[in-house]
Amino acid sequence: MSILSDSEEALLARARAIGAEFVCEPESVAKGVREYLRLMDKGLSEPGQAMTMIPTYVTAVPNGTEKGVYLAVDLGGTNFRVCSIDLHGDSKFTLTQAKTPIPKELMTGNSKDLFSFLAKQVAYFIEKHHSQTIDAATPTNFLKLGFTFSFPVDQVALNKGHLLRWTKGFDIPDAVGKDVCELLQKEIDALGLPVRVVALVNDTVGTLMARSYASPGKSGTLLGAIFGTGTNGAYVEKLSRIPKLKKMSEESGTKFDHSSGVMVINTEWGAFDNAMKVLPDTPYDRALDKNSVNPGMQMFEKRVSGMFLGEILRNAIVALMDHGLFKSAHGTSIDENGPLFTAWSIDTSALSTIQADYTSEYTLTKQLLEQQLGVSAATTGDAMAIKTLVYGIGKRSARLSAIPIAATALATGAYENYKKAKADAVPGQEVEKIDIGVDGSVVEYYPGFERYLREALRDIQPLVPGAAGLEDAIRIGIAKDGSGVGAALIALVA
Repeated sequence: MSILSDSEEALLARARAIGAEFVCEPESVAKGVREYLRLMDKGLSEPGQAMTMIPTYVTAVPNGTEKGVYLAVDLGGTNFRVCSIDLHGDSKFTLTQAKTPIPKELMTGNSKDLFSFLAKQVAYFIEKHHSQTIDAATPTNFLKLGFTFSFPVDQVALNKGHLLRWTKGFDIPDAVGKDVCELLQKEIDALGLPVRVVALVNDTVGTLMARSYASPGKSGTLLGAIFGTGTNGAYVEKLSRIPKLKKMSEESGTKFDHSSGVMVINTEWGAFDNAMKVLPDTPYDRALDKNSVNPGMQMFEKRVSGMFLGEILRNAIVALMDHGLFKSAHGTSIDENGPLFTAWSIDTSALSTIQADYTSEYTLTKQLLEQQLGVSAATTGDAMAIKTLVYGIGKRSARLSAIPIAATALATGAYENYKKAKADAVPGQEVEKIDIGVDGSVVEYYPGFERYLREALRDIQPLVPGAAGLEDAIRIGIAKDGSGVGAALIALVA
């Protein structure tokens, strides 16, 4: 390890001071859980809340015995996926898929152009993988399609939902208020495809369904969560805890099966605490929010998800440049038109690389600075300072992610049931844990993410009533291809 100069030591001290602004103390996480429980109940009781707690009209989760071939499409962010899923009935499936980037101009254009593009991707996929279906198409012989649409919608039936607002960089005003299933079906029909959009699925609902299909447990999955480009969760709630559902169903005329006594709720937790009562705040968060397409909205998501962590880091780096970053006398140079001076230019993968850099001279970080951020000949002190920022930003994201997981386990009674089962178990008997399915690049690839999340679950135990031992009760598993497989499973239900 290089010996740092006095100026580099001063720089590192300043970086640690900035990093300390991202520290999320146990009491902060506990306050978050308490506020989440309050907003959760409010969203279940009253329509139009910031945390919308959307009924999905999905009233059962799979058990792994389901069979059949179904289509699924997934508009979740910067890419569009078309999938064909063959469910084998033994908790296993075969997946065929194609992924296409969404052209940037379609993210802020008009709804017809976007949905026409999506329908054409479906046509290409069917022609390649299901040409026999086209040849044998009849009014009763068509492919059922589950539409994973990962934006806030007012869902009034299993296959009908009106867009509330765009997130993740999309901004297409003429689509707001429209039924997104109808928009897609119209363009599919225009191409003469034998496909029916039978289910509207949020990606978190899909994650929940896919994890439940493949879960090693017997009691089903409680929560499906996305920690990727965006963040959101869907969970299984008792019908008796959804007061607003009766009025909503009467107004829309929607009928659904009550026999299971439960319904999957899409929380839209990215909008948790938009009022900023409990969420941590820094100048770097405020700069990001001010420069976003939706200031004052999705405040939880803007501190947790992959779309935003890179911009938080960029803002912090720019602030640190005023305190000596990249100012050494060793020939360090910066591209003044490069990524460090361009909003939204740093990808979260850069943070993952820096977080995982344990080389003696921070070689990987220096290479990344040169190749991706336009900084050549950065010093070891520069690299150490940036890693300090990355550590604070990434750890805060993971610790905040524990808030909705803890609150859901507590509010639904799942943790109380676990404690009772454990108390009643005979010595040596295995007690079924609370199963959480997760998907997304941040939870899957960001170094230490689950470790920091679990650390936060442990931290709240003495601070939140009834939470003692919560961390031990939770099993977290990756739900691979959750949005596609889950959409297929809901299409099967439909």
